[in-house]
Amino acid sequence: MRGVAPALFTSAGLIAGFAVTRMQRHRSWSGLVAGAGGLAGVESCRRRSGLGRAMLLGVAYAAGLAGSHPLARRIGAWPAVLTATAGVATTARILSRGDGRRGEPQGARGTGRT
Repeated sequence: MRGVAPALFTSAGLIAGFAVTRMQRHRSWSGLVAGAGGLAGVESCRRRSGLGRAMLLGVAYAAGLAGSHPLARRIGAWPAVLTATAGVATTARILSRGDGRRGEPQGARGTGRT
């Protein structure tokens, strides 16, 4: 799972969760899909950047999921989901960078320096 970017998991979770709601009309199934995507994204971020950043991503994911609902009333369902997805994916990308991970000096990754 370390090789898959957290942004991919979070994006897939939000978009697929909404698509399941549209197709099945069962919110419980869509919640399961969205939850799985969020958990996978958080775990991937934890492996890359540590627990603190992963927890921040979890909060951003929950905020994006919850925030898409009132936003949908203003701009429509799919635009709201895509807007929330873009925000969460950007957050995931920023938080999952390896800078400062677990005491590692910034810039030391991949340079051969210690």
